[in-house]
Amino acid sequence: MKKLDAYSVSIGVLGAIDTYLTATLILVPVWVTFIAWASFFILGGKSSGLLQSVASNLTGIVIASLTLLTISTLGGSPIVAAICVGIGSAAMVQASKISLLTAIPAIVWGFASTVGTTIATGKPITTAGLENPSLVAVAAMILGGVFGYLSEVWGDAMCKENTSTRERTRV
Repeated sequence: MKKLDAYSVSIGVLGAIDTYLTATLILVPVWVTFIAWASFFILGGKSSGLLQSVASNLTGIVIASLTLLTISTLGGSPIVAAICVGIGSAAMVQASKISLLTAIPAIVWGFASTVGTTIATGKPITTAGLENPSLVAVAAMILGGVFGYLSEVWGDAMCKENTSTRERTRV
């Protein structure tokens, strides 16, 4: 099977499973899983892409969480928010000095997904427990990375010619 056709099948089926799971069993924003899934592929896939993607996404989540906590602590005015986001943005760029975190966009996706999850859930960053938007974003990002990895493995498997079929055609 051609690579794009194989990936269409693997991503299509797993995308449907991801959507169903996040709507029924693993209550995290499906759009965050898809952002992480794309992050996995844009960072080259394979285990190295998964590691770099998850590390970068989680770094963005940590920076966003600290930014949101600071905004909350300082009263949340627009000027405070703007300054804190500016500092958080600079921190994302500085984090990219670490060799595992060189993909600044993947860090930004983690940051943006955390802010978006906070808004979408209506839960403040100070929420205790498993409903904390940062923890929800972490779970969604890891899940999305895993779905990316699985879709690549399955897609690649459908591209490989069966060895026994190849040997039979030579005889």
